[in-house]
This record gives sequence, C-alpha cells and structure tokens, in this order.
Amino acid sequence: MADTLSLKESVLVYLDRSGGLQKLTEDCKPFKNPQHIVAVYRFCVRVNPSDLIEVDPVLGDCVLHDPLRATALFQSVCFLAIKTLSLVENIHTENQVNVILKVTHLPPFPEYTMDLSSIPCVYSPMRLVSMEGLVIAMTRVTKYTQGARFLCINDDCPCSTGFHHIRVHSPGATESATVRNDFSCMICSSHLKEDVKFRVLGDKQLVELIHVKALDALTANQQNSLRYQSVTVFLRDDLCNSMRIGQLYRVVGIPAHVHQWPDITCSVEANSIQLLEPQCPHQISASFQELLKATARFPWRFTAILAHCFGLEVAPPGLYNTLKLALLLSLVQTRADTKDTCHNLDLLVVTPDTYILDRLMAYSLSLACRGVRHQATGEMFASVSRDEHGAGTANIHAGSALLATGGICMVGDLGYYKKDRLDAIQSVLENRAVSIFIPGKKYGEDADQQLSIPLQCSFWALTDSSQRPGRVDSTLLGTVDMGPIPIQLADAFGLVVQCKDMVGEQALLTQAVHTLWQAVQPEESLYTSFREFSNQDYLELVAYAQSLQVELSPEAEKLIHGYYMASRRARTQSQGVKMSVASIKLLVSLAEAHCKLCLRTQVLEEDAVIAVLFCENSVTLKHGSSGLVIPPDAVFPCELGDVDSLHRRDITLDELHQNILHFIYTYAPGADKYITEE
Repeated sequence: MADTLSLKESVLVYLDRSGGLQKLTEDCKPFKNPQHIVAVYRFCVRVNPSDLIEVDPVLGDCVLHDPLRATALFQSVCFLAIKTLSLVENIHTENQVNVILKVTHLPPFPEYTMDLSSIPCVYSPMRLVSMEGLVIAMTRVTKYTQGARFLCINDDCPCSTGFHHIRVHSPGATESATVRNDFSCMICSSHLKEDVKFRVLGDKQLVELIHVKALDALTANQQNSLRYQSVTVFLRDDLCNSMRIGQLYRVVGIPAHVHQWPDITCSVEANSIQLLEPQCPHQISASFQELLKATARFPWRFTAILAHCFGLEVAPPGLYNTLKLALLLSLVQTRADTKDTCHNLDLLVVTPDTYILDRLMAYSLSLACRGVRHQATGEMFASVSRDEHGAGTANIHAGSALLATGGICMVGDLGYYKKDRLDAIQSVLENRAVSIFIPGKKYGEDADQQLSIPLQCSFWALTDSSQRPGRVDSTLLGTVDMGPIPIQLADAFGLVVQCKDMVGEQALLTQAVHTLWQAVQPEESLYTSFREFSNQDYLELVAYAQSLQVELSPEAEKLIHGYYMASRRARTQSQGVKMSVASIKLLVSLAEAHCKLCLRTQVLEEDAVIAVLFCENSVTLKHGSSGLVIPPDAVFPCELGDVDSLHRRDITLDELHQNILHFIYTYAPGADKYITEE
C-alpha cells in the first residue's frame, strides 16, 4: 500500500512538471455540460519515459514493463484531480475515468524491439515494444465499445444504480470481453444487465504489417527463401486513418494474444505511430567523386559516362545508352513525399526484342529504394476481401503498384495484358490514384463506397513493336509502331524510348560474347579499358541523388516554357496534336532528374536541353516529327569510347541546343524577350 501511494505521488509530481494537469483541465471542459452523461470519459496522457524515470525510476519501469498497472495508477490520480478541482460533475467513480497512456518513445535497446521477421509465437508479457513494418492491408474504420455501464438486476443491491460496474476496453481484449450478458454482480452475485444508453463507442481500424524485406520476393532477383508472417495492428480512436497502404512505419504498441475459440491470434495494440523516411547516404563512392571532379567543366559528360558504364552485367558498354540514362533518371526522380506530392518518371520502352531489355530493366530495379516486379498471377493495384478478425468489414490489400510506393513498379511486357487491364493501367497513369469499389451489402455497409488511394511510384513497361507489323516505321514522320498497345496508353506513360534492333554482325557478336562471358566468368571483367563501377557504387549514387532538393534556374525554366509553347503551336498547326499540360510536368521532371544525377542542386539550361531532347524524341515516336529536326537518338548522337567521342558528343549537343532555340523563336512569338541566344 505504501509503495502504491508513493507511486501515485510520483505520478502527480510528473503530471505537474510536464503540464499534464493543465492538459487534463483543458480536456475536461467539453464534459462540463450537465446533460452530457456517459459511462466513461476518455483522457490521453502523454508520457516521456526518460523524464518519468528522472522523477521516479520505479514508476518509469512500471510504464515500460507493466503498462496496465501504470495505467491504473494514472487513472487513480486523474480521478482524484478531477474530483478535487471539480472539473467534471458527472464523474462519480474512478471506473468512469478511462486513461490512455501515450508514450513518446522507447529506449533504443533490443529488449524493446520486436522484429517482424521473427515474431515469437509463445506467450510473452504485455509490455510496450517498438516494431517497423510495411502496411500491406487495412480495413475500413468501424466502431468498437470503449466502455459500458452495467446495473445489477437486484433492486435491493446498491449496484442497481450508480456507476459501480463499468467495463472498459483493454489491450488485447475482444468486443465480447467488454460487452456480454453473463457478468455477475461483485456484491450479491446477481445477474448484470447493460444500460445501453450509456454505452460509449470509438473508432477502430485493423492494419496488416509485414517486414519490409518481404518485398525481396517481389523484386527481379528472387534469392531470399525466407517466409515472412504479417502481424495485425489495431488502431483505435485518434490513430485511425493515420497509416497509408504501402508506407513504412515505426509502431509502438503492446503485443497481445487474442483468444477466439478455438484459435489464438497474435496482434498489437498501437500506442503511437511514426512514418519512417528512407535513410540516404551522405556521400558517394571515391570513384564517382573522382569522375565528378574530372568532368566538372562539362555539364553533359558525367551522366554520359554513368550511362555508358551502367549495367555491364547485362549489356556491353555502348549499347542502349539512351535507355540506361532514362532508367537512371527515373530512379533518381522517383520518391515518396510526406506531403502527398507525386514525384515520378514513368518509362515505356519500344523494342522488337524484349529479352535483353527486360533483363536490363530488372537489373536496374535492384537500385530502387523499393522495386517491385509485378507477377502475372498477382494483383497490380488493390483487392478487397472480408476481414477475418470478426469485424466483417472490407479489408483492402495492396497490389504491386501500392507496394512499390516511393519506388518502381515494373509491369513487364504490355503485350501479355488484356484490354481491360491496359485500360486500368492507363486510368491510373492519368489520375495517379487507385480507385476501389466496395459493395455495401457484401461488407455490412449501408451504401456502396468508392475509395481513391494516391499512387506514389513510377511504372516501367515494355512493348514489342514486332507483334503487330501492320504499320511500318516512317522515316518521314518519325513514328514507330507501338505494338499491341493503343497510342493513348503510350501518351499516358509520358516518356517513350525506342531501342531498335542491333545493327550489323559486330553488334550481335558483341552482345553474344558479353552474355557468354558473364555466364562463364561472372567475376572477371571483359572490358579492362573502361571505367568500372560496382553495383554498390551505383546504389549509393542513386540514393544520394534522390535525396537532393533542386530548383529550376530562370534559364532552364524559360527554355522549357519556350519549347512547350513552340511545340504546342507547331504540332497543332501541322498534325492536330494537342500538347497537354502533362508535357510540362514531364519536361520539368526530366530536367530535375538530370540535375540530380549530376549531383547539383540547381537545374541548368543544359539539363533542360537533355529534357527537351528526351521529350521531343518521345513525342516524335508517338505522333511524328515537328519543325524541330533532331536525330532519332539525340541524347547519344555518337558512340562513346574515349575522350574524343565525349568531345564530339558535347559539340553535337551544343548544335542541338541552338536548333532548339531557333525552333522556339520560330514557333513561339515573343520568346526572344526572355531567351538570349548564345
């Protein structure tokens, strides 16, 4: 008894020092209305374990290791404070005060961490632990009973009136543990009956968390043979709708075993939630630092060498440089934003031979902070099923695109998809959201519901131009056959890159020798004369570049705006093609991505030139050429192999830069007022 009294005194001291008593006074103001009478009154008390241990180490240990007892101590003190200060007249017994302790953090020790890759199936004490996991499914918000009042059916018993029998939800308890019809009076053992008009309801939501490494099974390199089990997390009241499908969170909660005969399931009652941001490296490798220093005076060379030396495990240097650069740009530009801002760069590759390019894209997928390769048997966007935990509500499961939040979703060859799936992909690309229909009758709702979940990932796809040889490439117009997909879907992707057949026996021989060498001697290099960078070097570079915050310079902004206005006018007059606002977003995204890949924080005019060349080639493949005449592979107009070839590329890009400016002056009146010709 003395120990309990001492702990209550420590609780009072802590509440006074931390401002808890002042907050309690504020929280009581909505309950001062005499007409507002309920069974229980809910109060949230914020507890900092570090500060609490300084006040009383025993009390701090109690909060961390016996939270149910600590809650009872805070409940008793809060009740005494309410009665002493006359804060709420309708609170008559301590049972009516429902205190929820919200801890700010836990000690950074293994004892307070639960690894979702090895969840213990045995019984463990109900104490606070921290866990990190990826949200793969979540239900709609439903109701649960926070508290209920029961009265004794014996009129002579003092418990037949008042608030003596109050049932309050506790962590790990089911609905039947709070509200049932077989409770007995603690005084006379008579039957108890609920006074329904005093029942207090709250919001409840169920979330499925899984270890983030479980996504390794959905990447291109399926080398992990481990199996991962998800865990159910209960969100209640103010925590509802605080988590999003596809996001990574740190959850502090109390693990509990829920008994629903004949099954026993392990779940977690969430106490606090924190969104986890991906940790980015502070620097790049020494080899890339040396290369960056050597190419500092040439704004286009660093990214050219990056693309030239990229993916040597799949393709020899010099092949598919434009595609390699586009893949790197998409990787550094794609990221998730806490402000729901979409940063993405979708990519569609047109080729008559998809095998090598599929391998190259799968290899690049391993560099993404989160890469998911969609499986043909899986769901691409989202699916709905009935909740298995007794609520009966709709449970929304994440598909490949939602699981790839903040990263890349590789959908593969679009020729294998049916028309309805292609239409769904086009709709998602245009709206950047996943639409989910929930029939009300099936899931216990009064009406049907239509949900929209924002999508924060980039899509990579292939289309085989040889599958439908009905239209031949036109050298005059510059268009290319998109294979089995409609032109509207290609427009929705934005960036389209064409990879033609390898011309000549020498190119075919080079690829064949490269593939055979990688199969026989994967550890040894075939290209000793080229700079070689490891996969880890590229991984660190992409992660570092992705974290950079860039801004457009006035020169880059004017060039992008001028090209958009000129292209819109030229194509509308000659082809009847309307350049949408999405073209500006694509131009800005490409320019920002090239700036990031150059490891700069300001987008220069040279970055805008690369963006214009990519965009013009992409629009030409879909709708034909315009007044801006550029080569089909404008970003890499010549082969790279030595310093002289890099110099020739710089000269050619300078000439193309001048062509872009002349195009703007011709088709965008007034452009000469804000663009100065060099």
